[in-house]
Amino acid sequence: MKFLRIFLKILLGLVVFILLFLAVSLAPVDETPYQQMPYYTQTRGRLAQLLPSPAAKTSLRAGWAKANITPPYSTPTGGYGARRGKHWHIVSDSIFARAIVLNNGGVKVAMVGLDILITPPTVVEALKKRLPEVGLQWENMYMGAIHSHNSMGGWAPGLVGQLIAGGYDEKIVTRITDGVLNAIRAAQGNMAPVEVGFGEVDASDHIYNRIASSGPTGPLDGMVRLLKLKKSTGESALLCTFAGHATLFEDDKWNYLSRDYPGSLVDRLEKKSADFAVFMAGAVGSTGPQARGNTDFQEIRNYAGDLALRIERTVPQIQTKSDSTLAILTLPLGLREPNPRVIGNLRVRPWLFYTIYGDYPSDLKALRIGKTVLLGTPCDFSGEFVADFKPLATQKGVNLMITSFDGGYIGYVTPDKYYNRTTYEVRDMNWFGPYNGAYFEEMMIGLLKKL
Repeated sequence: MKFLRIFLKILLGLVVFILLFLAVSLAPVDETPYQQMPYYTQTRGRLAQLLPSPAAKTSLRAGWAKANITPPYSTPTGGYGARRGKHWHIVSDSIFARAIVLNNGGVKVAMVGLDILITPPTVVEALKKRLPEVGLQWENMYMGAIHSHNSMGGWAPGLVGQLIAGGYDEKIVTRITDGVLNAIRAAQGNMAPVEVGFGEVDASDHIYNRIASSGPTGPLDGMVRLLKLKKSTGESALLCTFAGHATLFEDDKWNYLSRDYPGSLVDRLEKKSADFAVFMAGAVGSTGPQARGNTDFQEIRNYAGDLALRIERTVPQIQTKSDSTLAILTLPLGLREPNPRVIGNLRVRPWLFYTIYGDYPSDLKALRIGKTVLLGTPCDFSGEFVADFKPLATQKGVNLMITSFDGGYIGYVTPDKYYNRTTYEVRDMNWFGPYNGAYFEEMMIGLLKKL
């Protein structure tokens, strides 16, 4: 009987502890309309206060370069799913930081594409401290990533960081940061006057909407968009954006370090279409790649090869012109308290979320180069939103490129009408909803109007 009493006391204590933990850890989802929230008012105020970029003083000049950031040792694999941070041991293809630096005498901007999963918030924080080494500030940066789920991890602390990118290693953050700065330095060393041009080609048959498994969905953005810079020597650079998730390597191929199809595509473009190429993931939220091939390696070759063929037919049609227009805006983004849902309509309280993930600032970015505007988002941004921006872009006479992963990752932003579906993108990865879709669109349209 004594043993039983002790056991019951322990059991009761355990139950009380669990109930208390749940009480301080979980809360109902906050469904207050975003227009009534303080973060909305604050961000609108910041948007209103953004100043226009200084006028051009010279013709547009540009330079470009890349820095190899492939580590000489095995690291965790940066990707979701069954990878769980397992270490790769085979370098399928090297990874780089790629930079294009532009300057019109009034504004200097660096566009940087990273051959990894996202732009790590830890790298952003390091760059904010070190960018003066290359004559820049964070407000002069436009960043993106290829979103390969088989690239270098180890750049995110915390439990969530462990699941996404494996065990944290500060040396990896330093390595990526050094690579970005080295690429910028090298790009600044070959600056020359450039002409600018834009082109696009449809590749909608290469993607599908993963949310469609839960019900009807809208059309995705299936355009490959191309920004071309051409020097008087004939040397050219090509920025390419597309919305297919770089997930052709399956989870069981965690042993390979790879840029997935964007790497194969860039290598092909640098052989036939441009002297230098950068890929940035477009509006990839919920967008899966339509794979064709018997092995992952075949799928990557076939996918990149077909995209390259379409681009190769398009690039000769791109007409480049002199245009000194260059402007960049950085909008610090206020957010609702974290609302990651765990049980029904219960969400993790902010203190617990920040404990296991971290609290990183996030920005929206807007960059205008000639007649082309790039909008950068700190998330997996859904391609279903892209059509909503086209009327304003047409009205303003600009070409539009929307990219994901500009730094300060906040999960997925998908259409609000899907918020109560149970798919992975909406349920597990919507960390700061509800109503983030409408909120992001409003702020991005505000930036587009500002430019």
